[in-house]
Amino acid sequence: MNFPPNIQKNDRVILFDGVCKLCNAWSNFIIKNDKKQQFKLCSVQSIEGKKILNHFQFPTEHFETMLYVEGNQYYQKSEAFFNVIKKLEMPWSLLTIFKILPKSLSDWLYDRIALNRYTLFGKYDYCRLPEADHQTRYISEK
Repeated sequence: MNFPPNIQKNDRVILFDGVCKLCNAWSNFIIKNDKKQQFKLCSVQSIEGKKILNHFQFPTEHFETMLYVEGNQYYQKSEAFFNVIKKLEMPWSLLTIFKILPKSLSDWLYDRIALNRYTLFGKYDYCRLPEADHQTRYISEK
């Protein structure tokens, strides 16, 4: 099997826009609510993030969706969100009830937020670095 760089068979990695305030809030939410520490995080602006994007043939200059990677398989948009949420403990896993919506509708809703995330939530001038006590939750070169 051909795995992305810096990702092992059982890794669960969430790629996010490191300058997006909403995306950083999502990352902080994951760190706080992933009690089993099953997810790793990776900014799409990082060297590691760009290598993973290249592996799956996604653009590296602009990015419009969260990417969730399990081993050598990826999910994007609402499918990524639902795959992450279902692995969190209650009450968050209950949000998977919205998976009853047609994928086309849930992706359309996802796109409305993702394409307007800087206008709605703002952005940082630089990619924020992980806090010292969260360092192990982020992917780095191996």
